[in-house]
Amino acid sequence: MQAPPVKDGPRTNEDIRVPKVLLIDEHGEKQGIMPTSAAIEAAQEAGLDLVEVSPNADPPVCKILDYGKFRFQEQKKKNEARKKQKVVEIKEIKLRPNIDDHDYDVKARAMHRFFEEGDKVKVTLRFRGRELAHPELGMKLLQKVRADFEEETKVEYEPRMEGKQMIMILAPK
Repeated sequence: MQAPPVKDGPRTNEDIRVPKVLLIDEHGEKQGIMPTSAAIEAAQEAGLDLVEVSPNADPPVCKILDYGKFRFQEQKKKNEARKKQKVVEIKEIKLRPNIDDHDYDVKARAMHRFFEEGDKVKVTLRFRGRELAHPELGMKLLQKVRADFEEETKVEYEPRMEGKQMIMILAPK
């Protein structure tokens, strides 16, 4: 046996099964507490729907309005909220222990841009060959990165060796 379809959204008209409701008319004026059947009749006379806007109140609050228009407005609000959401991405900057000053400046400018966009930055310092014998050079470079971006960022993941690379994650404040 199949279950009846479940409607999402507020209950309307005959779906409202409480004995009394607090009615608000189409002009936004409070009409008072009345039987649900009388509220449905008032909505039909106005050529609109009776919509339960606050089901948890005692008694539930119902409003006379155009349900199609109401759903459209709700959908617009949801879409607007979704547009304003920002997904934080993790951008990666790869460095080497013996990086030249100019190359470092180019990477630093890219990191500034990422922080302005609100993204986190994963600084990866890759060691090759004999560079692995001097991890203190890498730590010194990551400390320089941390000092250069101290005002605008916080360290989310402290510098740590992972295999042949050292990793640190910075997040904008």
